[in-house]
Amino acid sequence: MLNIENVSKTIGNHQIIKDLSLHVDKGEVFGLLGPNGAGKTTIIRMIVGLAKITWGDIFINNISITHQKQAALKKVGAIVENPEFYNNMSGLGNLKQHQRLYPHISENQINNAVDFIELQHRIHEKVGHYSLGMKQRLGLAQAMLHHPDVLILDEPTNGLDPAGIKKIRGHINYLSKELGLTVIISSHLLSEIEQICDRAAIIDEGKLITIQHLNKETATQMTYEFTVQDMSSAINVLTQHNIQAYTNKNKLHVTINKPDLFNVIKLMVDHHIKFTSLTSKEKTLEDYFIKITNKGVNDNSIVN
Repeated sequence: MLNIENVSKTIGNHQIIKDLSLHVDKGEVFGLLGPNGAGKTTIIRMIVGLAKITWGDIFINNISITHQKQAALKKVGAIVENPEFYNNMSGLGNLKQHQRLYPHISENQINNAVDFIELQHRIHEKVGHYSLGMKQRLGLAQAMLHHPDVLILDEPTNGLDPAGIKKIRGHINYLSKELGLTVIISSHLLSEIEQICDRAAIIDEGKLITIQHLNKETATQMTYEFTVQDMSSAINVLTQHNIQAYTNKNKLHVTINKPDLFNVIKLMVDHHIKFTSLTSKEKTLEDYFIKITNKGVNDNSIVN
């Protein structure tokens, strides 16, 4: 549904995004994670046509943003940074204002969107009186009003209380799993990305570091700790087979998905690498983020 192909973004002499490529499948919830200044919002702005691509291209449903921007964005809904409204107008008035951009939107679609975000009892009040959570939900209704195929949400739970986060999470899950929307989320809450997303890309200094599967039933990341006799040979063999391995306190640490453990053990046996102990630790997204970016974080959050 979304393909980013060798995209770079340069402003002046500063390269913000560096030859980034990734794809997002139809119906997938895909997360963008990274520290402050990593380039996540710049990536989103390029996807929705608010920032010009310096090199490369972005395709939405096989339509080029560079060459056919209007057609590519026709079925995209987005909240970039913060949802913006006319505060002196009601929530309903704001949705009707948005309706003017898409003449095919019916009154029934507006009513359904209001019901979906559960704002029926406050929709006639001025948006200036809305809480942050209500504004986020109204922004979600506005973004999905024209029935997009791709929904892009930049920090959708930022500043919300636990109840508000749970509501947004439920809405996103329904849109993806029940309606088949492709949802792309930028967030600073690692725990939220783990609970909402199918996969997440970690971005650092404008580069794609890795993409992690987050379906815990089939691809839970684990770190396995081996005690081996020949450390250098073990690391050489594993890295040659694209398996993440590193040393820590004279132990060999291997990061893989659970089902791959048998293959790693067989690989070591086939190469006559002897090990005397094996322990495991489930690897969270937070653990992985800290390791590969070498940045400390507090609890389950990173700055965006």
